[in-house]
Amino acid sequence: MSAAAGEPCAILVTGAGRGLGRAIALHLARPGTLLLLHHHASSAGGQAVQREAEAKGARAVLLAADLADAAARERMMAEAARHTAVLHVLINGAGIYPERDLLDFSAAEWQRTFDVTCSAVFHLTQLAVPLLKAGAPSCVVNIGDSGADRAVAHVAATPYHVAKLGVQVLTRSFAKALGPAGIRVNQVSPGFLENSVGQPESPVPLGRLGRFEDILAALDYLLSPGAAYVSGATIVVSGAWNV
Repeated sequence: MSAAAGEPCAILVTGAGRGLGRAIALHLARPGTLLLLHHHASSAGGQAVQREAEAKGARAVLLAADLADAAARERMMAEAARHTAVLHVLINGAGIYPERDLLDFSAAEWQRTFDVTCSAVFHLTQLAVPLLKAGAPSCVVNIGDSGADRAVAHVAATPYHVAKLGVQVLTRSFAKALGPAGIRVNQVSPGFLENSVGQPESPVPLGRLGRFEDILAALDYLLSPGAAYVSGATIVVSGAWNV
């Protein structure tokens, strides 16, 4: 992360009300940091994260939006722009994982899962470009999936997997498009985490499920000066599961 002297580092995290998004938000909550925390269904969770982030010295602002709604995404980014003229980091962490058989999905369920998990990544990144340019060198980190680099069959949670494949393509495409503006775009792709739904269908070679701190370590690298020449990359953090 970088910001000019005397300027707070401005970070937007989607899906910050619970799970991995919450862990990311609190990990990045430091004195002098402006945290823009998106939440939707987890309103109470968002408020709790806001309090914890402020207790750590950050300035935390809640942004409520249904990311399946394009108009809501636009309103959210307009609200973000009222709080800051620059953005140094965008973390696209929101997603939906409906554990259901492919044949049981309705068209509406399919569309909502894809919109929150993939379309929002496209739209929010696009909307954030003026703020990211103003904060450059800046970076976007998308949360992917450990198997998203392979187009294979998924008969359960299919729209989620299709969406994460889309996020993989968006990560590389935005990296190419935004590089000249000094904006790096990368992805962290978790495997099976301790809070994941269900159980892995095969053993994890490293012998345990992933922890939030495993993902945060990869995120720290991508946000560090040491990754200044890294863009369009995916770090798979899965203990060699699903590779």
